[in-house]
Amino acid sequence: MLIFAHILLMSVKNFFKRIANWELWNFNLLYAPISFVWLWYCLRSRSFWFFTPSNPTIAFGGFEGEGKKEMYEQLPAEVIPRTIYIRDGIPFEKVQEQLTASGLQYPFVVKPDVGMKGILFRVIEDEQQLRKYHTRMPVEYIAQEKVDYPVEVSVFYYRYPWEKKGVVSGFIHKELLQVKGDGKSTLKQLIEQHPRARYRLQEMEHRHQHRYDRVLPDQEIFYLSYAGNHNRGARFTNLHTEIDEHLLRVFDRLSHYNQSFFYGRYDIKTASIEDLKAGRNFTVLEFNGAGAEPNHIYDCNMRLSAAYKVILQHWKALYTISRYNNKHGIPYWSFLKGKAFLRASRKHFKVLEQFD
Repeated sequence: MLIFAHILLMSVKNFFKRIANWELWNFNLLYAPISFVWLWYCLRSRSFWFFTPSNPTIAFGGFEGEGKKEMYEQLPAEVIPRTIYIRDGIPFEKVQEQLTASGLQYPFVVKPDVGMKGILFRVIEDEQQLRKYHTRMPVEYIAQEKVDYPVEVSVFYYRYPWEKKGVVSGFIHKELLQVKGDGKSTLKQLIEQHPRARYRLQEMEHRHQHRYDRVLPDQEIFYLSYAGNHNRGARFTNLHTEIDEHLLRVFDRLSHYNQSFFYGRYDIKTASIEDLKAGRNFTVLEFNGAGAEPNHIYDCNMRLSAAYKVILQHWKALYTISRYNNKHGIPYWSFLKGKAFLRASRKHFKVLEQFD
């Protein structure tokens, strides 16, 4: 009876903490109060998909459903990780041949070519794990070298097409969801005590239940997720004081490389902030386009009203870029084309979630 009462009390506490902390709100709930602004941009553009010209060479402007292959092909080869693309359903022997030909070595990471929110992101340590992943994978995926730079950051950048210089509007450091051993507590106990992981108990049980009884040695770090996403529990530290001309120069160069990346967020691993500013020792993991969230609003004690101001500033930039590109020959997607693409994309993600 006491155990039941304790569980009930913890559930009630967690519920009220979620209400008090807007960063834990459901995406739709968070954005509902300002959704009329998005609708206004649709009306002004006379297009439901007003954002599609923002990044003209990425499907749907990079709002949702774009492939990593099309993104990597538009960045300098020296800043992207070694990557191979593997079709689902091919014999595993063919996968092994691709690995041998590419020179990719274990451990490496795998993830869907078209994915989001860290779904089906895994670190593969050996052939047995890869075989299991390939057998279960329902869609085309990528195998990619594991980038071991110690610092992971996100940089939000946009550039108006008529200008040479852009704006770095957000810069954050990411700390992956992790626990540290104390030599006494089990993994399950560490998760239940963790300030973010304890809100994700169902996900943690799904991923780590077979390790729950393991006692981590003192000071040992155990990564609960390798995906640096807010919705996967990563902790963000705002680095806005580090934004300067050196950092801007790096992302201006990337934006101008194919003349078509005008708005979005770069997820990057680097040896250090200083190296990134110098344009060396960094790797672009992903570029997220029109659908990218300005994630520097999180984990910085920002008031909800201030967060809404940041979001609305970015929506205005997205609208302005898209409208300009449209007036200069880049068409908006038709309603039916966008609707069909979005429906196919969401069907795709539902499939992925079932296998995650």
